[in-house]
Amino acid sequence: MKPQYIQKGIDRVIEIEGKSYLYFSGTSYLGIGQNVEFLEVLAKNLFDLGANHGQSRVNNIRLKIFDEFEEFFAQEAKAPKSAVLSSGYLAGIAATQHLAELAEEIWIAPNTHAAVIPNGYSSNTQLNFNQWKLACQEQASQSNGKRILLIGNAVDPLLGEIHDYSWVKDLAEKNSISLLIDDSHAFGVVGRGVFGTYSQWKDPGIKLIVSGSLGKALALPAGIILGSEESIEAIKSTPLYGGASPGSPAHLLTFMETQSIYEKSKSQLQDYCGIFAQEISRFKGIKGSRNFPAFTIDKADWVSKLENAGIIISSFPYPTQSSPHINRIVISAFHEFDDLFYLVNTLYQLQKE
Repeated sequence: MKPQYIQKGIDRVIEIEGKSYLYFSGTSYLGIGQNVEFLEVLAKNLFDLGANHGQSRVNNIRLKIFDEFEEFFAQEAKAPKSAVLSSGYLAGIAATQHLAELAEEIWIAPNTHAAVIPNGYSSNTQLNFNQWKLACQEQASQSNGKRILLIGNAVDPLLGEIHDYSWVKDLAEKNSISLLIDDSHAFGVVGRGVFGTYSQWKDPGIKLIVSGSLGKALALPAGIILGSEESIEAIKSTPLYGGASPGSPAHLLTFMETQSIYEKSKSQLQDYCGIFAQEISRFKGIKGSRNFPAFTIDKADWVSKLENAGIIISSFPYPTQSSPHINRIVISAFHEFDDLFYLVNTLYQLQKE
């Protein structure tokens, strides 16, 4: 469908030109931004802490909540330390600048987000992730004593693929390996609780940093970097960090106070993904798994047919405006069981055509 403007925030039902549609798109995987309990706590904290905090973190007057949030998030993610910034994009840039200046070679996975790609580099477009992995293993076996930085996403949200980085530690047998992972689409969905994948990939043989946006599943207008104490302190000493305003303190406090809501929402999302994955397992042209809430559709004409049935899904060209459309169904915890079954029944009717 062509781009449309709406007058209210995204929810399970959106209105376009007077017609209501079920919304199966976006990145609000846990539905937190639409959760009334969360919003009530947030409203109180907005009155206490204000709508924004425009001061630098290195100002002589500081809000304690930022340090408390960093300590809490790092502890839950099983990371030594963390740094919170105003966005995932800024967090990615800060993490990339820190690691790139130490590297002799930089290997970037397919579909890596631009936030973690150093200037002058681009992600690999010729290989899929598994092919890139094999190429990295081959290159590393032919190198000795090099400082190599690998960069990639924890999840490819467009293809619905969860990436495995357990093999990276083996590359450190002959080389000095750093690994930067963008967890933007993993936070809240994949990994340890709602705290991402850092604990899965940490290894004494590699220098690991995880960065990402907290604005997707976690619904926080902020970004974060997880890493060693040495790395985080180095990043916090840069002008990029010191000169930037932090994220919304009210949102960060609300996150800490509403963990039970996040846990319930993740459990609900997992149930929904399991149900949907099982129901569409016999359908041709739909790919995905119960472990991530994005399911790709091969048949482009289904987009308009779903729209005619009152369902909006994700559909846009990628990676450039001239590329083919990637069409996806995105499940969220804000959906209801009836929404899922209406979607499944509609897809079943399309399969019969």
